[in-house]
Amino acid sequence: MTRFDRGYQRFLHLRLVVLLAAVVILGRLFYVQLIDDRYDDMATANIIRRPEVEFPMRGEVLDRNGEYLVRSRVCYDVMVVTANIPKEGFDTLRLAQILSMDINKLRSQIKKARKAPRAPFLVTGYLSQEAKLVFDEGHFDGFYTRFRTAREYPRKIGGNLLGYVSEVTAEQVKKWEYYEAGDYIGVGGVESAYESELRGEKGVSYRIYDTHGALKGSYFDGALDVLPVKGSQLVSTIDGRLQEFAEELMVGKVGAVVALEPSTGEILVMVSSPTYNPDLMVGRERNNNYAKMLHDQRNPQFNRAVKAKYPPGSTFKLVQGLIGLQEGVLRPRDMHPCSEGYSYGSRKMKCHAHRSPVDLRDAVATSCNAYFCYVFKDIITNPKYGAIREGVKVWNEYVYSFGFGRKLGSDFYGEGTGFVPTPEFYDRKYGRWNYGSVLSCAIGQGEMGCTPLQMANLAAIVANRGYYYIPHIIKGIEGRDSLDARFYERQYTMVDSIHYVPIVEGMWRSVNVWGTSGGARLDGWDVCGKTGTAQNPNGKDHSTFLSFAPKDNPKIAISVYVEHGGFGSAIAVPIASLIEELYLTDTIKRPQLVEQVLNMKPNYSHYDKMQKKYDAARAAKK
Repeated sequence: MTRFDRGYQRFLHLRLVVLLAAVVILGRLFYVQLIDDRYDDMATANIIRRPEVEFPMRGEVLDRNGEYLVRSRVCYDVMVVTANIPKEGFDTLRLAQILSMDINKLRSQIKKARKAPRAPFLVTGYLSQEAKLVFDEGHFDGFYTRFRTAREYPRKIGGNLLGYVSEVTAEQVKKWEYYEAGDYIGVGGVESAYESELRGEKGVSYRIYDTHGALKGSYFDGALDVLPVKGSQLVSTIDGRLQEFAEELMVGKVGAVVALEPSTGEILVMVSSPTYNPDLMVGRERNNNYAKMLHDQRNPQFNRAVKAKYPPGSTFKLVQGLIGLQEGVLRPRDMHPCSEGYSYGSRKMKCHAHRSPVDLRDAVATSCNAYFCYVFKDIITNPKYGAIREGVKVWNEYVYSFGFGRKLGSDFYGEGTGFVPTPEFYDRKYGRWNYGSVLSCAIGQGEMGCTPLQMANLAAIVANRGYYYIPHIIKGIEGRDSLDARFYERQYTMVDSIHYVPIVEGMWRSVNVWGTSGGARLDGWDVCGKTGTAQNPNGKDHSTFLSFAPKDNPKIAISVYVEHGGFGSAIAVPIASLIEELYLTDTIKRPQLVEQVLNMKPNYSHYDKMQKKYDAARAAKK
């Protein structure tokens, strides 16, 4: 074969390859154009936005009896892609009316959105289902809705206890991979402590929109979508009715109430007063409501029940007596005199008038300051420790074992430690010091600081004769068989159970025979109690009371603390007694006492002065 023949043959082969390629291409075009309408659809609906987040329903919170404390309701975010808003024919006024927005606010939001015209932008939130139907009928090109949920509170109680839900901050987005801008997160209380359980898992959807922003359907019929997973339902330890009653009794007062079930450590009541209606932290007025509370000097968003550092006052004498018994420097029958106080050097720790001398049981019943000054001195000057400094160290160890000066390890957000002074603290404060420098600790004064949760836990310890369960606010989580193991373990103090017998007897006498707690008596329930009157530099003394009932097989342990309430018997005792009555008997037989408590309004001129000063400073800045 000649060179010409071989070249011609290669040319024929090349023509054949080109012809076959052309046939394949034309066949594919014929199929796309006339048979497969998928690409035709995508040509007319040619906008596939980035995957849209599908937000899950947040988990509910129930009380111990199965009643809702928190649940979620359906609402919607209104989003906009400004590139898809028509240049003419857009009725801003009508849209503002449907969204219940100020028209200037709407225009401002659209202006912000135009900075990134093809990116979805949040116009407003909390659109109701009813408003969404009207919005959908309006066919506002460029605008669309995104499913959301919002919290609602059937009982309108427990603002500090439950916390609230708010949009994540930039810092939180950086810190946690799960969250993106526009997501919501629990803030404070149960919402924060159990955020990972309540939030659920986000889903994802792919949707097709036409050039005008109208939804055309799901991409590939939703084959790539991921459904959201609803958050877990929580069963709390709170008794909703008891919580509501306690909050009612604390209206007009500043302080806290904590009640526990001694046999489990479950928190029955946790009130911080003043509190707030949690509905105020939901909806478009949330920021305004938050700002008002932020400027309130009584600080309704500060949870005093777990964060405040209050001097425990005379309720702390129980601890001194127990340590003295364990250390062997005190016997229940030991008598000490009281001449309306305890003298040391040129100073005197005053006490109210009562019979003298008294033994340990009657010292508890009458709340004798002098008696426990003797006991405390004997503890920290015990010769076997050689020096007061070493005696205070030993005392510290005992006090820590009762849960003071540290976190108890509860499941509650923001738990405080309180404060227990140490030798190192006194070194910094005094340089050289002796037992007189620290004597105020004998009666729960001076540098001592305790949270109401710690004080309620002390009541539970005495009720259990020497141990406690870590206080917790959740008793069940959907999908789990049990809580963390630590909530089921007994936490023992350093004091043997035998030494609690005279202390319990003294608390029983205080209520049922003669003593400072007589107002807490409930016939047939063997209530035990210990009053406290805590001094403070800003006005009238604080009123506090520890109690548990009944004496044997106790069902409730409670601490009440009312700032500037005066004697423990004045306000704290009747509040605690009414709460115990409702819990133990399921009724209130003393409505006149309820009325009296509601009308008790301590003098809070100290807070009023703070508020005036703060308001004046804000006005001056403006």
